[in-house]
Amino acid sequence: IVLLLPKRYIEDVREIPGVKAATWANWFGSKDPKKRTPFFAAFAADHETWFSVMDEMGVDPSVLAAWKTTPNGAILGDVLAKTLEVKPGDRLVIQSDIFPGDWEFQVIGIYKALRKTVDRNSMVFRWDYLNNDPRGAVMRDKIGWVLTRIDDPSASASLSKKIDATFDQRDDQTVTMSERAFQLSFLGAFASVLRAFDVVSAIILLIMALILANTIATAVRERTHEYGVLRAVGFRPGHVVAFIVGESVLIAVMGGLVGVLITAGLINGVMGPAIEQDMGGLFPYFRAPMQVIALALLAAVVLGTLAAIIPAWRASRLKVTDALRRID
Repeated sequence: IVLLLPKRYIEDVREIPGVKAATWANWFGSKDPKKRTPFFAAFAADHETWFSVMDEMGVDPSVLAAWKTTPNGAILGDVLAKTLEVKPGDRLVIQSDIFPGDWEFQVIGIYKALRKTVDRNSMVFRWDYLNNDPRGAVMRDKIGWVLTRIDDPSASASLSKKIDATFDQRDDQTVTMSERAFQLSFLGAFASVLRAFDVVSAIILLIMALILANTIATAVRERTHEYGVLRAVGFRPGHVVAFIVGESVLIAVMGGLVGVLITAGLINGVMGPAIEQDMGGLFPYFRAPMQVIALALLAAVVLGTLAAIIPAWRASRLKVTDALRRID
């Protein structure tokens, strides 16, 4: 994105076997002079091919046709358009961290996010508008990055090597990777934080399991006489184990339900929408999905079972006479 490539590279990429289509873009580094948002992603893209390659950004054909005939036309995500308080047909003035002065655009339309991972807080405008402006001379006939659609997604690794090999002997080399790997590279700074969360979460789960085990063990000791009565009237050791494990699992699941309800409400109802709006470039989709919630409930069941194993085993091993003698 930062180290520019000659524009002719796009044609070389398109000629590589396995590449179905390719487009390009340049980073613009936008900021709102009215400070309705501190920063947002804006980039100059090829108006002929961008939305055909980036087909997860849905644009109405009439909007695309108007964009191709409007030199300073811009297409925005719905979240960004709401933040900047603009609609199709409006005039929009923004500034750049790279290029001086005010840049005037005409809002042509709003793109729709056809996938959850699409940033709805971005702006796309025509690459030739930047390329033909004297203020963009530093990027004249240069491109920041190339995006491709390939015939066989399973061959992306080998095709990436083939693309890079094409430019190995050039003055400007390339680094090709999947879009997923590219996005994850931006999250590298968060890797240590995420690992710390994993460790802390594991410790908390262990502590909760110990607390639950202590609670169940205490309850079992207090009910030893009751278990002796159950054994005396015909209940088997397996029944006692089932009672204790069932109680432990019930307690764990009730706590798990409270936890996932709070999490779903906090993440999906409060934090998620706020992060998607303010940090859409890094987190276009920030929610607690159903599979994570289901995994949390499964973890509660497992922890409840593990916490009850030792108390249940000890209770099932008690002799009926010993259990009946115990009153406390």
